[in-house]
Amino acid sequence: MGTRRLSREKALQALFYMDMHCDPGEDPVGRFCECFSQEQPTEPFFHRLVDGVRENRATIDAVIERFSSNWKISRMSCVDRNVLRIAVFELLFCTDIPPKVSINEAIDVGKRFGTEESGAFINGILDSIRMAINEKKVDALPKTVEE
Repeated sequence: MGTRRLSREKALQALFYMDMHCDPGEDPVGRFCECFSQEQPTEPFFHRLVDGVRENRATIDAVIERFSSNWKISRMSCVDRNVLRIAVFELLFCTDIPPKVSINEAIDVGKRFGTEESGAFINGILDSIRMAINEKKVDALPKTVEE
């Protein structure tokens, strides 16, 4: 398994932790890293994903809700919601990652950590977002977050 896949999986776990146990007085990323040691090769990309999702969460969540028919983000499973957040962050802000790679990785991570339906659910939403970006119906935001 590649270091980027491991980074995505750890980012999912950190974002899941923040969704479920975030105490406003703590540093959730620091707390997560304390409890789950980071392997050096995954750390820069892990932080890029987690920090990027945290900083752009309102925008990311709005895009997800726009393309998830009849699903509010708060009603999605925590795994699916955070896999989608990571992938949408990559689609909108990481021009160095091909959209196809972001989508395939999200589907695989969703299948591994989610339910039987997670892969199809994630694929449907991300493919709609990708097509909208290609058709200029959603702007890939100009700010590029790079390592």
